[in-house]
Amino acid sequence: MDKIAVDAMGGDFAPLEIVLGAIEAVREYHIPVVLVGDEERIRDILKKHHEENNPLIEVHHASQVIEMGEHPGMAYRKKKDASVSVGARLVKNGECGALVAPGSTGAAVTAGLLGIGRIKGIERPAILTPIPNEKGGYTYLIDSGASAQPKVETYVQNALLGYIYAQKVAGIAHPKIGLLNIGEESVKGSPLVAEANQVLSSQKVIPFAGNAEGRDVMTGEFDVIVTDGFTGNVVLKFGEGAGKLVAALLKDAVMKGGLRAKLGGLLLKPALKKYMAKRLDYSEYGGAPLLGIRGALLICHGASKARAIKNAIRMARDVCSERLDEVVAETLSKMNLKEQE
Repeated sequence: MDKIAVDAMGGDFAPLEIVLGAIEAVREYHIPVVLVGDEERIRDILKKHHEENNPLIEVHHASQVIEMGEHPGMAYRKKKDASVSVGARLVKNGECGALVAPGSTGAAVTAGLLGIGRIKGIERPAILTPIPNEKGGYTYLIDSGASAQPKVETYVQNALLGYIYAQKVAGIAHPKIGLLNIGEESVKGSPLVAEANQVLSSQKVIPFAGNAEGRDVMTGEFDVIVTDGFTGNVVLKFGEGAGKLVAALLKDAVMKGGLRAKLGGLLLKPALKKYMAKRLDYSEYGGAPLLGIRGALLICHGASKARAIKNAIRMARDVCSERLDEVVAETLSKMNLKEQE
């Protein structure tokens, strides 16, 4: 099993929650991890939790940290010994199969792009984010923040990356792939998106099902919805805001509804917590994979705590075991050959 590098210094609760999450992943899933960061602080936490001699836990010292407010590209070039940069090098050198990176999304994407490197033929990597849908599963949105200036090839390659992930990692035998647009008709949208629809419709490798509208992100009608990083990130942040608004409105209605409403809310609270809040909790899946790089990288929320890190490490293991980078490279070669025929 590949070792998973973990940036122990990234995020709002580093290094304590990151190290605790790694400990949980080792205990529950027996996944070997390499904790990257301030060695003294990391070892103190391991010692307090009686894991200082666990053979599945290694520590790799890194003396610097890329902070949330820093410019990702400049900080990556300036801070050669930053924990996320060192973790990326461990993946590039083959010492680890994946990197789990909480904290700055920009720093993680930069580390994946410059530190690990792209798959040959992939122009830009993309972030894939699982979004709960009405059918009880997840719709995979790609890209949700890596590339804000797309070309037609960007959409096509994002569709390929999402399709392979849905098949190999999510276990969907015949994933339905849609292109995010303002209408179902193939001619709708900007000239760039309309051209992407045309190219996706004409190829035979990816099972393209046509345009998906904004409401389809959560209906479950599509397994993968393809877009660019700017649009995808807006969709993602809008969804987060809408979720918070609904929760606030629900709470306000209960508080203003009198005794009966409060009793009803009290009775309903356990079910909401067990069946709804759990599905909406990002810590359930841990992180969003950056696809299109040689290796695997899981980007975690900056506010990730131990549970999210544990699940991100598990997901990183799953991505590693499927060798997605190799599958993507092979499939991309087949697409290029068919285009030449």
